[in-house]
Amino acid sequence: METATELMAAAQGQTGLADFGDDGFREGLERLVLALNTEARLTSTGEHALRDRILLHLRQRLMIEDWYARHPEIEYEDIRSPLFGVSLPRTGSSALSYLLSSDPGVRYLRVWESSRPCPPPSTVEGPDPRRGATASAADETLKGGSRTPSGIDGAMECQDLMALDFRSQIFQAFAQVPSYSQWLLETAHSGTYAYHKRTLRLLQWGEPARPWRLKAPTHMLYLDALDAAYPDARFVMTHRDPTDVMLSVATVYAEIIGKFTDHVDHAYIGELNVQCWSEAMTRAIAFREAGNDHRFFDIHFRAMQADPLGEVRRLYDWLGETVSPAFAQAMATWWESNTAAERMAKPDPARFGLDPQAVRARFADYLNHMDQWAA
Repeated sequence: METATELMAAAQGQTGLADFGDDGFREGLERLVLALNTEARLTSTGEHALRDRILLHLRQRLMIEDWYARHPEIEYEDIRSPLFGVSLPRTGSSALSYLLSSDPGVRYLRVWESSRPCPPPSTVEGPDPRRGATASAADETLKGGSRTPSGIDGAMECQDLMALDFRSQIFQAFAQVPSYSQWLLETAHSGTYAYHKRTLRLLQWGEPARPWRLKAPTHMLYLDALDAAYPDARFVMTHRDPTDVMLSVATVYAEIIGKFTDHVDHAYIGELNVQCWSEAMTRAIAFREAGNDHRFFDIHFRAMQADPLGEVRRLYDWLGETVSPAFAQAMATWWESNTAAERMAKPDPARFGLDPQAVRARFADYLNHMDQWAA
């Protein structure tokens, strides 16, 4: 794969645009490309897919800056009191986000616009050509994998928006890039969330302002930076035994990474996720205990499975909002259509070097808090 500078030049050539905006993204891009070239052991399919994905985000960044240059009024769009899902992965948080996106009165990040926010949806006449189209070679390669169904207009996580700053876990889910992953865990994300908000303003521009419903497990690692960008944000957190979570998310990582390399390191994937998510919980607990606990609403995985619509009603009561009849019907229809989805087979935890007791020890503080938060 080319160098970061050469990839930037390629994106400029493809778009005819030159301005990437603030250059804080370059460190992440350079570290990612170096790790992909020296650590990931990509197949030719993998190298093509990851190169295409990087170029996708670079082109979109150029286009975002071009829209802002031509329409500086976008900067004045107000993103008010967004609700962020901030949970461990594989805890029912995706199902919750799909239910919440059934509310006709809210705005959420749609699958087809998450990696391609340009052009702003309000400027497109007629059916948007992005709906149902593959965004990159990586997405094409992943077709047919085990994914939670969301539909053509379904809700998407914020990973692609964070990838515009090249500080996103989407890359470590595509490839084994340990130096990049370690840097990602430690690096500041203030610029990432500033650009996240810049992109939301673009997506909202020209449309009636509606409350945003957003979600990504990654946010737990960077709540201070998220809070700086969205000081009026509120949070919903789903909970589940982390021993189940770690095995499930490691299995998903291995499935995706295996599409792009012939050298999947299962033990590395297991430790990567335990390290990442145990640190995420440590930081989330600290953020909540620093005077922010009142901004969180908690749902246990068991409660979500038993009465999903009831849990959403409880959440809306907490938000001070009403579940409309249309919203309730849409949720019931989605849940009925998707609860029969195929379940993932559980592999042996030892394949990923995961010992359930050791995992529980790494999450001991979280388990104590979970009993209080989601009793």
